[in-house]
Amino acid sequence: MTQTMETRIGARIEALDLDAMAAALDREGWAVLPRLLSDAECDDIAGLYAGEAGFRSRVLMARHGFGRGEYRYFSYPLPPLVAMLRERLYPSLAPIANRWHERMGMAVRFPADHAEYLARCHEAGQQRPTPLLLQYGPGDYNCLHQDLYGEHVFPLQAAVLLSAPGSDFGGGEFVLTEQRPRMQSRAAVVPLAKGDAVVFAVNARPVKGARGDYRVAMRHGVSEIRSGRRHTLGVIFHDAS
Repeated sequence: MTQTMETRIGARIEALDLDAMAAALDREGWAVLPRLLSDAECDDIAGLYAGEAGFRSRVLMARHGFGRGEYRYFSYPLPPLVAMLRERLYPSLAPIANRWHERMGMAVRFPADHAEYLARCHEAGQQRPTPLLLQYGPGDYNCLHQDLYGEHVFPLQAAVLLSAPGSDFGGGEFVLTEQRPRMQSRAAVVPLAKGDAVVFAVNARPVKGARGDYRVAMRHGVSEIRSGRRHTLGVIFHDAS
């Protein structure tokens, strides 16, 4: 990756409205980061899927009851753009993660630096990288799930849509559900354009109630692809055991 590209992506991350992002995450459990990647950057990352180098494993969802479609986990070292997104987004999310854990009465706190947090994961045996590329075709979908992978779980993650809705594919909406105590689940369809990222709760998030904060469980997935091909980059901040 050229220094010019590093500068551009770094500037986009630095320009994020962190207050608006935090407010959306507190209110909804998700926040959209518009045009985090350019069309060319999306195409470059999506194009990696067809190659063999740079991945540690490939998962066919239907074999495991995860849905239909497939995804591939990157190996270390991560592609520079993927590594940069992981490293640069984390410091903006760590204060939100710490505040959420405090509100939910959870003792774990997260360091400001992602390398320090990864060292914590690796010391606990979670040493396999979790960033991944997902590929869907007609009839494919991703069941509602949570990306946990081990004892250490950073409570926020990001997904970047690498394909253009309406031209590259039809259908395939990003879906989140929220399971509230003693209430029916609430679903949200998150509108995304090519290059947009969505940051969302991995597992649980705090919600303010009449008697203080309580936890709600979140799950995410992708509705059925009606036509074309859809690629997504998943940026998970904890590693896997």
